[in-house]
Amino acid sequence: MPLDSLFPNGTVSYVAGGLLIGLGVSVLFVTTGRVGGMSTFFSAAWSYASRAPFFQQSELVRGRGWRSLYAAGVIVGGALFLLLGSGDDVSTQLPAWRLALGGLLGGYGARLSKGCTSGHGICGLASLQFPALIAVVTFLATAIGTAHVMRWLAGGV
Repeated sequence: MPLDSLFPNGTVSYVAGGLLIGLGVSVLFVTTGRVGGMSTFFSAAWSYASRAPFFQQSELVRGRGWRSLYAAGVIVGGALFLLLGSGDDVSTQLPAWRLALGGLLGGYGARLSKGCTSGHGICGLASLQFPALIAVVTFLATAIGTAHVMRWLAGGV
């Protein structure tokens, strides 16, 4: 299967995105010793609103300031990407409520798996954590399986 069929718009934006993500988590870790996964931000954000004991853990409450700033950087980076380049991005065609619902469901699922794709896939694998490998294999198998089921349901091969 040629790369053009997998990446019809080219690979440059994917490579650039991967390099920027790697640079971001590396700079965060080298300068602060903190791991740059996003799922803990989900729980830290809830610590502002919920008094449930889980959300009031000292690590979440203490870290919510820098985690909020980190997440804001991700949002601003995504907005800049859309403003400066990819106007044909699929997410620009979706209603905001779907994006918000997807974010909430993704955040909840990430907390269930004790980390998100960035935490496990980038930070966990880089530090040779076996649970991260299990999580990444699970994420990939689920995504590949879901893509095949959706393609089949749509009448594809």
